[in-house]
Order: sequence, then structure tokens, then C-alpha cells
Amino acid sequence: MSLADQVLAVNNDLPIRTDAPVHSGKVRSVYWLTAKDSARLIQEKNYDVALDTPLAIMVISDRISAFDCIWQGEGGMKGVPGKGAALNAISNHWFKLFKEQGLADSHILDIPHPFVWIVQKAKPVMIEAICRQYITGSMWRAYSKGERDFCGISLPEGLTKDSKLPELLQTPSTKGILEGIPGVPAVDDVNITRQNIEENFSSFNFKSVQDIALYEKLLTQGFNLISDALAKLDQVFVDTKFEFGYVKDKAGNDKLIYMDEVGTPDSSRIWDGEQYRNGKVVENSKEGFRQLLLNHFPDPDILLNKDRMAEREALARDNKLPESVLMAVSNTYTAIAEKITGQKIVLSENPKAEIIKILKEQYQLVD
Repeated sequence: MSLADQVLAVNNDLPIRTDAPVHSGKVRSVYWLTAKDSARLIQEKNYDVALDTPLAIMVISDRISAFDCIWQGEGGMKGVPGKGAALNAISNHWFKLFKEQGLADSHILDIPHPFVWIVQKAKPVMIEAICRQYITGSMWRAYSKGERDFCGISLPEGLTKDSKLPELLQTPSTKGILEGIPGVPAVDDVNITRQNIEENFSSFNFKSVQDIALYEKLLTQGFNLISDALAKLDQVFVDTKFEFGYVKDKAGNDKLIYMDEVGTPDSSRIWDGEQYRNGKVVENSKEGFRQLLLNHFPDPDILLNKDRMAEREALARDNKLPESVLMAVSNTYTAIAEKITGQKIVLSENPKAEIIKILKEQYQLVD
């Protein structure tokens, strides 16, 4: 079997029983179950949610997105072998630790397959909750050009590239395009301040202004838990993005939870500790792939300049990357996943067939 066959690139065409359109994002696809199937599974599997809670099957893919584009390789490789399983395994590991340490629950109720989550419906907080422990990436680029104010936080003079910040910073941005919020441009992924959030908390889907402090607490606690665990593996947790949302508990009360993914190579920068102490940054995250793309193409401004999006999309569409590049990315993802979880990431020979079989035989969700 070829490497291309082991990649799950298309994940929105599974025969899962649903009466709603399949929502397909850059990496995951979501299948909303019927009310009947949701209630049946809640009872059969004894999920700790109210009986009328809507459930969904969330299937990850091996697609790789960078600079808001999907990239493919030669030989029909439409993704990175092992990437999806590695991302889910890492998130599963951190979500479990969060719950064990009394931080907060996640949206995940069940894990039928390494590529699959059964999740409860959540109302997302419309914030990309970003935490930074080192100055690098976009923050460094802005700082090096003289910018000192980030999301209402003033940075001191004299910081150097890739150095540790004086304190852990929360630099939130918008999740999606939010209309009608004073002082917040209606564009995706724009930096916001705590004052923006406080004055417009309901526009960001917070239930109360008090929940802003809870989200900040959960963000800091989650970051520190992952950072401490990675430090024991001699890995540096540089920065990350969390997402939060509300679900109903069994009694019908709202509770704030972690959702999407946490502490993964897609949502975080992770550096090798030994190399960093020696003055060299070695990425164990998707940032390494981003840097490779910037060096691979002769005009990197296409990848960084949002005004050149049409050129960027053409670049991704018309250039198949060498197989060796995608396999190097595969090794990065699987190696860090195995280091974090202590478990081997096994490549499925036919992940789609495996998923269908399990969902049919064990969950009765395929006709």
C-alpha cells in the first residue's frame, strides 16, 4: 500500500447517518447526529450529558494547512501520514490531564477511533485565546518594527528575538468576523484587548462578565500544565492557541469548557530544549513547515501578505511539494506525539474503512 493510500485527505464523505449538512473545516469535518441517534447514544454509552443534548461525530483528516491554504505533495499525497492521529492523540492527552487536575471539561465524550471524536454541542466563545511565553513570530516582527502595545499590553524595550518574555502574556484575537463591536474591525483574527471583551462580553458569547476571568484562569492554568509537562521532556512550550465554549451539564446548567484542540503542533509552537539552550531554534510544530515554505518559494511575501491571497492560493494549488518534505513533517508530528503521550502512533492502512466499520458495528451510525 502506498503512502498516499494511508492519508485521510477527504473526510466529509463518510456514510454517517445525519439530517444536516456536513461542516468541513481546514482539518476536521463535523457530522451532526439526528436527535434520535444522539439520545440513543447518550443512553447506551451513559454519556454524562442531558438526554436532549445534540451530539456530533468529528473526524480529523491528514490535510495540512499553512498560511490559510491547504498544501499537497507529489505522488498523490494530499496530506501528511500520521498527522491526524498525532493531533488527536496529543489533544486527548492534555484534555484528560486538564480534567484530572480539576481545570475544566472538554467537548469530547468518546473516542471511537484515533481519527474520531464524539462531541457534545458547544456554543463557542468567539475568541482565539492566545498565550505567549516567548517573543517570536508575528509578535517579534511587529516588535522589531517598533510596536510596543499588544492587545492593550505594553512590552518593555530591549527584548531580543526568541527570548523569554518577562511574564506569560494573553494576547486574544477574534474568532471569525464579528460585526458591530466598537473599536474591533470586522475581520477575522484581529487583536483585541481585555477592555474590548469586557465592554462587549455578550458579543463574544460570554454568558457573564465574570466568565472573562474564568476563561483567563483556565487559559493560564492549561498553558502552565502543558508547559510544565513539556519541560520534563526537555521541550519548550513557546506559545499556543486555546478555544473555549459553553455546554450544558446533565442538569441543564451552562459550563465553560475547553474545545477544539489543545497543545498540538498545529495550535502551538514547541521548541527542542537542548537546541534552544545552544542558541538554535528547532521547531517540533507546524511552524517548522511554515518556515520551510517561506524558504522554499522565491517570494515569501506572497505567504505573509494578506493582500496577495489570490497569488498564495495559486501557489498552494499549482505546486506539489516533494514527498520528502511531507514525510519530514510526518516525522515531526508523530515524534512529538509519541514523546508527549508515551504511545506509538500507528499508521492506518485504510483509515476511512476502519472508521466506517467501527461506527457501523459499535455505534450503529452507518446504514
